[in-house]
Amino acid sequence: MGDYTISISSKLINRLTSDEGKQKPKKTKKQPTIKPPAQEEHSQPSKLSESPALQAAADIGRQLQQQQQQQNPFLFPPPLPSQSASVNAELEAIRSVIQESEQAVERMQKKEAEMVQELTKRAKELHEKEFKLPNQKPMPCLAEKDACLECYREHSKEPLKCAQAVKLFCDCARRAQQHMN
Repeated sequence: MGDYTISISSKLINRLTSDEGKQKPKKTKKQPTIKPPAQEEHSQPSKLSESPALQAAADIGRQLQQQQQQQNPFLFPPPLPSQSASVNAELEAIRSVIQESEQAVERMQKKEAEMVQELTKRAKELHEKEFKLPNQKPMPCLAEKDACLECYREHSKEPLKCAQAVKLFCDCARRAQQHMN
C-alpha cells in the first residue's frame, strides 16, 4: 500500500482549540418554507398586473409549487391565510375536480365489477354448451351379449352348449346394423 501523510495547519489547530469549549448542535435538514408575500408587494399590486410576463411566471410558480406539494405534502407547509383569495379559489376548484374524479373512479370500478360478473357468467354458459356430453344411445343387444357371456362362464369346458345364445346375439347385432343403415 501507499504511504499517507497528514498535514495539519496552524489555522486548523486554532479553530479546534477555540471551539473546544463550544459544542456545535447537530445540523438537521431544514425544510424549505414558503415565504409569505412581502409587504412591499401588497402595497404595490400594480407591478404584477402591469407585466403579463411577470403574472404568467407567478402563475407557473404557483402551479409548480402545488404539483410539488401534491407529490410530497410534507415538503411544503399549507398555504398561509394571508395569501390571496384567487389561490383559495384555485384550490377549491382543484378539490372539486379531484372529488369528481374520485367519484368517476368509483363508478368505473362498480361498472367493471358488473362486467366481470357478466363475463364470467357467459363464459360458464359457453363452457357448459361446448363441453356437454351428447346424449348417448344405449348399446343395442346388451341383454343378448350378457346372456352369451354368462353362458360361456357357466360352460367354460363345453362352449358348444352356448351356440343358441351366440346365434341370438348375432341375429340381434344384424338387425341393429340394418336399422342404423
